[in-house]
Amino acid sequence: MFVKYIAAGLAGSALLASVAFAQTPTATTDRADTAATTSDSSFKGDWRASKLVGLSVYNDKNESIGSINDLLTDKSGSIKAAVIGVGGFLGMGSHLVAVPFDKVKFVNEPVAYTGASGTGAPGGPGTSSNRPPSGTTGSAANNAPASANSAKPNPWYPDHAVFNADKDQLKGMPEFKYSTE
Repeated sequence: MFVKYIAAGLAGSALLASVAFAQTPTATTDRADTAATTSDSSFKGDWRASKLVGLSVYNDKNESIGSINDLLTDKSGSIKAAVIGVGGFLGMGSHLVAVPFDKVKFVNEPVAYTGASGTGAPGGPGTSSNRPPSGTTGSAANNAPASANSAKPNPWYPDHAVFNADKDQLKGMPEFKYSTE
């Protein structure tokens, strides 16, 4: 019984392979033109929208105010608004607010460390990835240049976003709800 299944599988594979070899190739100039227009060099400086979702949002005082939950586009594909999740814990109980996308600024450099203790939230201010080098204190620590071993910024997405509001102002804004119509 098992031998019949193996024989049927081999016969089916041979039939599928013969169909694939029988197809005629397309012109190579079409593929070259397509490759030239969609190469990664033509999109240099552009960001991946999938990487903007989940990006931490800070205000002008480097206080974490939430994260981007979604991007809203019009029918032509232009991004019109960013939905920011404010408050909550691990995504639960957050207040969603839609803000105009042109009011959100994106920054490639890490958030400047301004706290006294190194116990910030993961990925936020106070973590080891954006703390000043050890041995510096006071205002020199806040103005210290990036360390030599800091990672090169990723060209496909920014480090964080900045929106000029605090958590209380965002919580006071009307809650964004997805339309069911």
